[in-house]
Amino acid sequence: MTSVRCVRVRRARMRRAGLGALLAIASVVSQGEARASDPVLQVLVDATPTGERLELPPGRYQGRTVIRRPIVIDGAGVAIVDGGGRGSVIVIKSDGVTLSGLQIIGSGENHDTLDAGVQIRGNGNVVEDCVIREVLFGVDLKQSDGNVLRRNHIETRDEELGLRGDGIRLWYSNDNELVDNVITNVRDVVVWYSAQNRISRNVVTGSRYALHFMYSKFNVVEDNDWFGNMVGTFLMYSDGVEIRRNRIRNGRGPTAMGIGFKESSNVIVEANEIVNCAKGIYLDISPYQPGSENRFIDNQIAHSGIGVLFHSDWRGNVFIDNRFQSNFTQVAVRGGGSANENVWRGNHWDDYEGFDRNEDGRGDSPYRLYAYSDRIWQQTPAAAFFRGSPLFEAIDFLDRLAPFSEPTLIVRDDTPRFSDAIGSQ
Repeated sequence: MTSVRCVRVRRARMRRAGLGALLAIASVVSQGEARASDPVLQVLVDATPTGERLELPPGRYQGRTVIRRPIVIDGAGVAIVDGGGRGSVIVIKSDGVTLSGLQIIGSGENHDTLDAGVQIRGNGNVVEDCVIREVLFGVDLKQSDGNVLRRNHIETRDEELGLRGDGIRLWYSNDNELVDNVITNVRDVVVWYSAQNRISRNVVTGSRYALHFMYSKFNVVEDNDWFGNMVGTFLMYSDGVEIRRNRIRNGRGPTAMGIGFKESSNVIVEANEIVNCAKGIYLDISPYQPGSENRFIDNQIAHSGIGVLFHSDWRGNVFIDNRFQSNFTQVAVRGGGSANENVWRGNHWDDYEGFDRNEDGRGDSPYRLYAYSDRIWQQTPAAAFFRGSPLFEAIDFLDRLAPFSEPTLIVRDDTPRFSDAIGSQ
């Protein structure tokens, strides 16, 4: 046992000595660069055998590094890789690479080349426990499958919202996992032309779209926390997505939206909290596929301007056991028409004017929502400024007392939930 221990000690010393020599060589190679005293990470990567682990001591390393074979790079949270403001800081062109505990900073500013903290162009790679900041894009995946991004902190450059890059960008990339990341002050998190990805337990704040799907099917979105963004999640031409147990709060701006749909079908929206947004749920020609439906089950939609807004008179959506609380308008339809060709069953409406005499947890009479004077601001958006004013209240009262015209039935729920408690019968 003693001889084995001695061999291990000698090997550990040799590895440390080898790394020290490489750091010295890398420092010499870096002469003439922006930081002449910083080692060049590319030299260390090139000297690391396939499948081996490169442990970086504390310090700053020059980036613009390309990794072409599977290795592990561990920065233990104290190694800084700096791109020097040009190109992408680290580019993975291999399968099976792991980046762990790195601080990655200083990408270029070119949107055309997608300058990023990390670019991934391979499968089965892992980026974990990294801090990525002062970059244009955070992590960019292109035609890359089965990768894992977890427990990273990502923040892009301090620019105007439209000039920032995306925190995470998936492009034709499938079966990836985005879990437990904290993403702050980016433009968007986008999933485009990408299927069967899992996006769970991430926090996104201070951004435009916390999550934006386009032509992306069968993705799973669970247990995320999105607050202070302009949009929680938006689905464009994206079918079969499952959205569960997410918290979408405090939408930013007068057009803030919790969950939006554009021609998307067979989506499940279940057990989410959508609170304090201008529009809780927005539906534009969704579901789109003939015979399909979107299902909204056990969601809380509260303290918003409009709980559910239909872009037009549309059908095929099912709302069951949701809780509509303290919204200025529970449901609205642009351009007139009704939302009553959708299914509304067992939802709790805090403006329900009925009783539960038999105490079965359901109202004795249906919940009915009619369009009275509120059609003024729906058809003339500028009039929304006067919502809640004494003038509108007076018009609304008179319209209900003696309708100027036959009001439109927007929603009818025959079995409204009397209590707002979860699990009420």
